[in-house]
Amino acid sequence: MKAVVLAAGKGVRLEPFTLTRPKHLIPVGGRPLLEWLLEGLASSGVREALIVTYYMGDKIRGYFGRGSDLGLELTYATQREVLGTADAIGMAEEYVDGEDFLVVYGDLMVSEGAMRRVVSTGRDSEGAVMAVVPVEKPSLYGVVEVEGDQVRGIVEKPRPGEEPSNLANAGIYVLPPEIFRYIRETGPSPRGEYEVTDSLQRFIKDGHTLRTVPLERGEWLDVGHPWNLLEANERALQRLEAGVEGRVEEDARLIGPVRVEEDARVRAGAYIEGPVLIGRGSDIGPNCYIRPSTSIGEEVRIGNACEVKNSIIMDRTHVAHLSYVGDSVLGSGCNLGAGTITANIRFDKKNVRMNIKGRRIDSGRRKLGTFMGDDAQTGINVSLMPGVKVGPGSWIAPGLTVYEDVPPWTFLQAERGGVRYKPIGG
Repeated sequence: MKAVVLAAGKGVRLEPFTLTRPKHLIPVGGRPLLEWLLEGLASSGVREALIVTYYMGDKIRGYFGRGSDLGLELTYATQREVLGTADAIGMAEEYVDGEDFLVVYGDLMVSEGAMRRVVSTGRDSEGAVMAVVPVEKPSLYGVVEVEGDQVRGIVEKPRPGEEPSNLANAGIYVLPPEIFRYIRETGPSPRGEYEVTDSLQRFIKDGHTLRTVPLERGEWLDVGHPWNLLEANERALQRLEAGVEGRVEEDARLIGPVRVEEDARVRAGAYIEGPVLIGRGSDIGPNCYIRPSTSIGEEVRIGNACEVKNSIIMDRTHVAHLSYVGDSVLGSGCNLGAGTITANIRFDKKNVRMNIKGRRIDSGRRKLGTFMGDDAQTGINVSLMPGVKVGPGSWIAPGLTVYEDVPPWTFLQAERGGVRYKPIGG
């Protein structure tokens, strides 16, 4: 069975990271999000996949190439613009060549067992199959109306209290070639996109069968918001293969599953509680505390007496001595001055809220730190309040406490009575 992977979206909600990379290449557990998904396809017996791209598609092509390292034969197609899931799937008609095919959204974290179950059910079923997953807030998703194991309807983001079930469309399907007829008949939705759920509604109305494949909550994650990256990272690290290929000095302690990759160095006095990944060529310590669910990329420097907890630190980032990074994601090439603190809990202990597409959104997390884009820098003794986003390439002057998001490529300076945002290069 061939697969069609939808990887065209801009990922605006995942800014600041998607200002410099497609969301599908954001690393979790030391590898791009999309790589985990493709590996799951390969383990399910899929050998060929078409990846539909648009935003920064050249970076996706450049990273995965022909897919031989993953045991896949990859082909690529590019949408002329992001016109929706039906338009993207419609590009695969010639590719699938009249056979049933798997469709999966490219920003999902899915267990290998769940992927195998969907593929197996699709092979054994007539008609089409759709993976569904129970969710706590179904009004945020496309909600599936079911009768037994049959889909009777799909309601996109119903009003709270009007949901036909608590089952969300998981974004994984096995579809027959007949679906292309219904895709061609699909018009734009109220938001101006061509939605495959509208195509499936027509498919069902015409008497075709659409069966459900139930997934458990822990088997599936939609990585749509910055805080989802932390959960995806935690799940990826559960698959971590512990071992030491680099150098661990005497008097450093490694507790639980910790992986120290080639040419990495863990200096004396470091205390590391797994699961933790320390990437190739990184330098940790001395006297650091690295706490569970932390991924440290390649050629990262964590200085003396730092603490890092439940975070992602991408390649070539420097966290200077006496700093704290908690429940945060730092992009590649960042430089944190000595004494930088990422605050990760509010005084009132309420959930942390973040600015997403112009709205304040409840993250659902009581502890949440900073999300810093690539090549950003802080001076010494900078404090970043919970949920703050720092745009790529931005600088924050020494001694500041940052309460609001910092735009990309901006110098945040102190001035009498407040702060000033100055464009870098301006």
